[in-house]
Amino acid sequence: MEKNLNLDQLRSFALVVEAGSFSAAADRLGLTQPAVSLQVKLLERRLGVRLIERVGKRARPTVAGLALLQHVSQIESAVEAAIDAVADHAAGATGRVRLGCGATACLYFLPPVLRALRAQFPALSIVVSTGNTDDYVRKVEENTIDLALVTLPAGGRSLVATPVRDDEFVAIGRGDGAPLKARVSPADLMPLPLVLFEPAANTRKLIDRWFAAAGLTPRPVMELGSVEAIKEMVAAGLGYGIVPGMSMAGRGAHPDLKASRLSPRMHRTLALVTRRDKPVSKGMRILFDAVVSAGKG
Repeated sequence: MEKNLNLDQLRSFALVVEAGSFSAAADRLGLTQPAVSLQVKLLERRLGVRLIERVGKRARPTVAGLALLQHVSQIESAVEAAIDAVADHAAGATGRVRLGCGATACLYFLPPVLRALRAQFPALSIVVSTGNTDDYVRKVEENTIDLALVTLPAGGRSLVATPVRDDEFVAIGRGDGAPLKARVSPADLMPLPLVLFEPAANTRKLIDRWFAAAGLTPRPVMELGSVEAIKEMVAAGLGYGIVPGMSMAGRGAHPDLKASRLSPRMHRTLALVTRRDKPVSKGMRILFDAVVSAGKG
C-alpha cells in the first residue's frame, strides 16, 4: 500500500464521526451530503477497510476507524505546523538574504538598518560581507549574493541599480596640525602628504578623477583599504586624507580630526544592485525597502 493520504478525505471522515452524521458534517464543511459520502468512500477504498458504520441514526467509527481517528489530530497538527512555517517565509519573517557592501557603508550606514530589522524580524538571517564594488557587482551577476550596496557607477545589462544615498567627500587633517581651509581644492591638497584609498576601490577612482579634472595626479604616501585605517593614520599626524562624509558624521566623528569641504564638490552615490531576472523573496524585499528608506532619511 502506498503511504499517502488525502487530507480532505481525512477531515471529512473525522467530522462525520464528530458530528454523528454525514449531513451534519456536510453542513460544517459547506458541502453536499453526497460529496462528503464520496470523500469517506474514497478513503475507505484507499485504505481497504470500512471506517464508518451506522448504529441507529448515528454514524460511528468501526474499530479500524477508531485506530485511524487517533492519528487524524496529529496529522492535522503536523500539516498546520508545516503551513505556518511556510507562511513565515512568505511573510519575510524567516530565511536568509546575502548582502554585499563596501566597508564604509557597513560601518556607518547599515548598523541601525540591520538593528531595526533584527528587532522586527528576529528569524530573518541577513548575511553581510564587505569588499570592492567591482567584486560585488560580479557576485550579483553570478547570483552568489542577492544584492549589493555599492558605489556607482556599477552596472550591466542583467543588473538594476537603485540609488540609495548621496554621500559628499571631505578632506581630513589633525585638528591641532596645520589647518586646512574651510573649502579645499585639488591644488591645496596636492603638496600635502596624502593618505588615500587603495587604487582598486571605486572611491579612489572618484578621487583620482577629481584631481585629474584639475590636471593633477595625486601621489599618496599611503594607500589603504579601510576608511578607519585612513582616519587613524591621519590622526597620528602622518598625512591628510579624503574620505566619504558619512565616515565623519555621527558615530564616525573623530576627536582628533577636522573635516573640510572640497571645492569643487565631490560626491558618490550609493546604490543597491540586483539582477533583473532574480525572483525577489519577501526577506529580500524587506531588506531592500529598509535600505532605500534609510537612505532617504
